Amino acid sequence: MCSELAIIIPTYNERDNVQAMVTCLESALQGINWEIIFVDDDSPDGTAELVRSLSQADGRIRCVQRIKRKGLSSACIEGILASSAPYIAVMDADMQHDESILPRMLAALKDQPLDIIIGSRYIEGGSTGKLSPTRVWISRAATSLSRLVLSQTITDPMSGFFMLRRSFFEEIMRKLSGRGFKILLDILVSAAGGVRFSEQPYNMRSRTHGESKLGAVVIWEYLMLLLYKGLGRIIPARFISFAAVGFSGIFVNILFLWILHRIYAADFVLSQTVATLIAMTSNYVLNNQFTFSERKHRGRKFFYGLFSFYLSCAAGAIINIAVAEMFYLRAFPWWLAGLAGVVAGVVWNYAMTSTFTWRDQDENEILK
Repeated sequence: MCSELAIIIPTYNERDNVQAMVTCLESALQGINWEIIFVDDDSPDGTAELVRSLSQADGRIRCVQRIKRKGLSSACIEGILASSAPYIAVMDADMQHDESILPRMLAALKDQPLDIIIGSRYIEGGSTGKLSPTRVWISRAATSLSRLVLSQTITDPMSGFFMLRRSFFEEIMRKLSGRGFKILLDILVSAAGGVRFSEQPYNMRSRTHGESKLGAVVIWEYLMLLLYKGLGRIIPARFISFAAVGFSGIFVNILFLWILHRIYAADFVLSQTVATLIAMTSNYVLNNQFTFSERKHRGRKFFYGLFSFYLSCAAGAIINIAVAEMFYLRAFPWWLAGLAGVVAGVVWNYAMTSTFTWRDQDENEILK
């Protein structure tokens, strides 16, 4: 019999929470025909293996294990597409979401003309529990920023706990960016013409096992999602991130050009060459950490990747230096000449590095 409700739970190193999660959901969903789909990004702690062992005893528990792919949003999308249930819930595996309100959310979706019901910490009856003041501040700040791209007033668009109709998801799924950790905001902004929604209060619980996934990469990808959606999805989110890193490279380039040429009176072309090399190294490190985080180079691959990045950017660097020298010889200010050189190489660098330096590992295997 087809499940009425599918609960999608993205995981990474959540083995210690899986059994408790299943037990709580089984208790909360009595009388409902449900299935649980854990979407695991190849956790090294054996999360997928545990889920499969539970599935042997209960066919309603399923595992989608992803190899060489990471990201909460894309995991949620794949989990939803792996089910045929007419109603879909998404929640975290850290036990912080209150599974007891799922039946109320399902009843509201079935009885009312709604597209989605959002579990909210910020309406009457809800709370952030014992979440640290810093985390609360970050959440509040992200919520405020989300209003730049949202056309509706939603108290908790950062929530990772919601339920929606499959038919609604199918209407907007091809508009989703699939990047980052805030799938709900992606869904809300992608729905043209507004969303029929309601919010259900819940009290956030404390994590007992594992570690929070919030970090600099999560915050960066959230900001890039806002820019991607704010620009009407015209420019790819990854290029926005690459360009933002490139902007920081402009500062690095100009800073070292100033130090070498203006303070130490080094030859301009030599100064621009050294400054360009330093900026390239800075851009590689930042892009490796943020822009291509799911393909991140570690260990020896970091240095192989750096060498590949240098090679990929070689033509861009030549263009950079040539344009900078051309402007400088035409009596443009030193800083404007340097800036012109940096801008000239950005598009070339993105095309080359995304193709060669951070090529999908699956493609690397094919080309061996």
